Amino acid sequence: MEYSIKELSELAGVSARTLRYYDEIGLLTPSRVNGAGYRYYGKKEVAILQQILFYRERGLELKTVQKIIYDKDFDMLEAMEEHLLELEKQKAETEALIRTVKKTIQSMKGECEMSDKEKFQALKEKKIRENEEAYGKEAREKYGDEQVSESNRKMLDMTETQWERFMALEKEILERLETGVKNGLTADSAEAKEIVTLHKEWLCMTWKQYNAQAHKGVAAMYIADERFTKYYDRNVKGCAKLLNEAVQFWVGK
Repeated sequence: MEYSIKELSELAGVSARTLRYYDEIGLLTPSRVNGAGYRYYGKKEVAILQQILFYRERGLELKTVQKIIYDKDFDMLEAMEEHLLELEKQKAETEALIRTVKKTIQSMKGECEMSDKEKFQALKEKKIRENEEAYGKEAREKYGDEQVSESNRKMLDMTETQWERFMALEKEILERLETGVKNGLTADSAEAKEIVTLHKEWLCMTWKQYNAQAHKGVAAMYIADERFTKYYDRNVKGCAKLLNEAVQFWVGK
């Protein structure tokens, strides 16, 4: 079966403008274009679009998606199986959060008892899984299994107060970096020094022992690895660069 751009747009729930853009960047080329310039898509293109939308739903950038689906070793069946595994993980995480919320409601009604540790367990486990999937391999290669596992254990053992402080630090560091970049903050400024101090505190909450050289190494990864850069620069470009420069300048002084 063949679809016009309008028909495929309605079928997939994406705009015709998006499909035209995918064509422009070489992500999804129509099977044919008629003499009047109208795009038409066949079975193969429909399957590719499905893959694109699945990967986008998982948060991958278009450039990354393009590299994956047009790799010579790309296998459509394997990709679908991978999507299924990822969705099952998301389902398990959501169900764990639902159980936590339900038990919290029950405890508030006096129907059961719930420890402070239980209140945050699902959130901690979710964050650890996300970190492992995104950075686990590189972190274990760089710092070793023991150190990464110890970091995960420290996170799981955080009290309610510690967990709230851990998350608040992460938020404050990012917000101050964003404000700093917007205001032209320099790495050698007093404000940048405060951000580095907060970053050190944040790291120490999961590190077994603080090491200045390791701190500099982590900061350097923020600009060397696009995944870290994307995290810090998600709202304001230049945050990862500022943090790295500030850490390199202030740590050890």
